[in-house]
Amino acid sequence: MIRHVILLTDAHEPPAPTLLEALHETGLRVLVEGLRERLNADAATLAQESENGDEGGAPPLAVLYEVNPAADALEIHAAIEHARATWKNAPLVACRPRTNNRPEHFLQRPLDSSALKRMGFRSIADDAAQLPALLRELEERGTTAELPSPPTEIESELLPTALLLPDNLKVNSLRAAFELVASLHFTHDQKSAAHTALAGLSSLVEADRWAIYLTSEASAGDAVNLEPLAVRGMTLSEREAGEGELRRALLGDEVALSGAESKAAREAIASLEIVRKTERGRRFIALPLTSGEKLTGILEGVREGKRARAFTRRDTALLSALSLPLAFALGNSLRIAEAERLSLTDDLTKLHNARYLRQYLLSEIKRARRYGTSCAALFFDLDNFKLVNDLHGHLVGSHVLMEMATNILSSVRDTDVVARYGGDEFVVVLPESNIEQAAFVAGRVREKIERHIFTGGRGLRLQLTASFGVAGFPQHAQSPQQLIACADAAMYEAKAAGKNCVRFASSPPDVLQNEKVVS
Repeated sequence: MIRHVILLTDAHEPPAPTLLEALHETGLRVLVEGLRERLNADAATLAQESENGDEGGAPPLAVLYEVNPAADALEIHAAIEHARATWKNAPLVACRPRTNNRPEHFLQRPLDSSALKRMGFRSIADDAAQLPALLRELEERGTTAELPSPPTEIESELLPTALLLPDNLKVNSLRAAFELVASLHFTHDQKSAAHTALAGLSSLVEADRWAIYLTSEASAGDAVNLEPLAVRGMTLSEREAGEGELRRALLGDEVALSGAESKAAREAIASLEIVRKTERGRRFIALPLTSGEKLTGILEGVREGKRARAFTRRDTALLSALSLPLAFALGNSLRIAEAERLSLTDDLTKLHNARYLRQYLLSEIKRARRYGTSCAALFFDLDNFKLVNDLHGHLVGSHVLMEMATNILSSVRDTDVVARYGGDEFVVVLPESNIEQAAFVAGRVREKIERHIFTGGRGLRLQLTASFGVAGFPQHAQSPQQLIACADAAMYEAKAAGKNCVRFASSPPDVLQNEKVVS
């Protein structure tokens, strides 16, 4: 009977060719399993496979898992748990592909061999060429020898971080570290994740001040900008500076720290390694925070004073372990925020979309009703826009809409909300504005559109106009839907009146108001 091995891979990532070639040389049958597909399989099926094994009841010689350099501890832990549940007695082997030595390929600090073994892998192959000898050794020794004992249920839940923590941690510190990692799972934005992390770190590693900086590439060269995201505590010299305290009170700690990062933080960016440094009598430690293949930020701690101790190796090991879930939380919150932003943004014009408009109007109407204020909405549509598409093509039409967005934004206040409602229809919401103010803004936008020469991205000279409808709360409508409907109906009246003009919504019967026209 030909022995076989299981090769676990992500469903969207094919196995490395060098890995498959090395396994082919062993003469073993290789069964490639898509991890995500297996995780979605029926639990009863997996249980049966776990009991009987594959290939007619023969258990696999080993379960191989290719550890991507960008993989975090949570992903690796999920693969280990799945392998243990499906192939109970098979040893786990981690395969780590070689990476390029260029700096950009080390944005994610890979887990070392000792860390992977503590997580549950029997053997580690740092190169595909090591696999044949490693598998022969496993076959000679037997698959059930020296299997690591499975963790308890509580340990299993905390495995990704617990096994990476220093071995000599006291019970209280271990509990605090677990609570910190658990709390990061409930944060949904970067600022709350950063403040949660600093609150937990301050109880584990003593420092006068902790800070987290976000990194962003500068527009020129390879320089990296550091933007303070969260800070906890102050050094002695900062507390003694009265002007500094006033600035913190007025602007917030994060703004006060802008441009105050240490040289250690800069060196951590350049080397992507932990840096411990003494600067002007202060003791600094800086750790790069990486998520996937991206450098997300820098964690910086500082101790000050004559009795300030340097950060120890124990401090470094603990912070290094906790930086992994922290970087993951920051990266994940950034992805969530970006997904939310995209769901509320029009792809073409980058204005808000109709979904955002509905949410914003709902809250704005509630606020106006509570405080007895007013708000207004402009609904306008480009005149004869279909001719632009028919004569010049839809690409020109799309570029005209992007130019239109720029025109509108330059004609309204920063507090006004501009949305593309659909097609060539736009809506502007004017909070805390009455009808007279809305009439002024509508006239200004209409005139700017009329005077503008649209190029369509091809050097054309197109002149367009727009028809406007204006409605206000509470004069014309009592709900967001009514406000948009009234402004839309007024816009159609402007179309019927000859276009390129502004019309106002009809007032309810109990409100007497003269019709106004701005042409």
